[in-house]
Amino acid sequence: MRWKGRRESSNVEDRRSSGGKKTVVGGGIGIIIVIIISLLMGEDPNKILQQAMPDGQINTEQNDYTASAEDEEAADFVKVVLADNEDVWNSVFTSGGLKYKEPILVLFRSQVSSACGNASSSSGPFYCSGDQKIYIDLSFYDELKTRFNAPGDFAMAYVVSHEVGHHVQNLLGISDKVHAQRSRLSEEEYNELSVRLELQADFFAGLWAHHADKMKSILDEGDIEEALNAANAIGDDRLQKQSQGYVVPDAFTHGTSEQRMRWFKKGYSTGDIGQGDTFAASSL
Repeated sequence: MRWKGRRESSNVEDRRSSGGKKTVVGGGIGIIIVIIISLLMGEDPNKILQQAMPDGQINTEQNDYTASAEDEEAADFVKVVLADNEDVWNSVFTSGGLKYKEPILVLFRSQVSSACGNASSSSGPFYCSGDQKIYIDLSFYDELKTRFNAPGDFAMAYVVSHEVGHHVQNLLGISDKVHAQRSRLSEEEYNELSVRLELQADFFAGLWAHHADKMKSILDEGDIEEALNAANAIGDDRLQKQSQGYVVPDAFTHGTSEQRMRWFKKGYSTGDIGQGDTFAASSL
């Protein structure tokens, strides 16, 4: 992907230095306790007080992380991909008479707290509708190469754009409609809705690639194949086969490898958001 030297999004919250190791102590008596402990340990209490947050709490976050050159380059790449998504979706929404609200992308390391709860790197990248933020541990970039055998920068671009696709679904009210069905359906029925939601996000990722290339000529030879390889690698059937040796279709929540590739390709080939209604499709 041609990305160096292009605009990086400013909608990025970098929490990598925290490593998820954050302790918050309540105000009032909590501050007094911390001051006493700091005095007993020979620490300067003023340094502790300077960490006090506006609401009177104290953040004792540990900042012991130094990013490698490779990590910084991956962060810069993700920022460019996010900026490209902003440009595409602002254009798509505007053409439909709507206003696009840009999401925040949170870079974290090891573990993170979100409005949807706490998560670790093992959860993989995810979107939280509660705070409209995308959460990514850049170690997933390496995991795509090693665990999923899906190397290439455009494989990661597909992952980021898939999560942006979930943000688009949230803005359009699609996610809320699906989540509202959870208590009314059986687990198998709700899983099918979840699959349709995920496949639509794959379609949106393909749609992004279509428009971003038309707008900025971002694609190098082999980029689409890298995205398709990633989509193939994270299909439910393939992951189940690898983890347990057999496939349980009723337990699918993201779609098969073939489905994920097909819907990404449809988004890329058509560039038409009207072609991405996976919920109306008679077959996936």
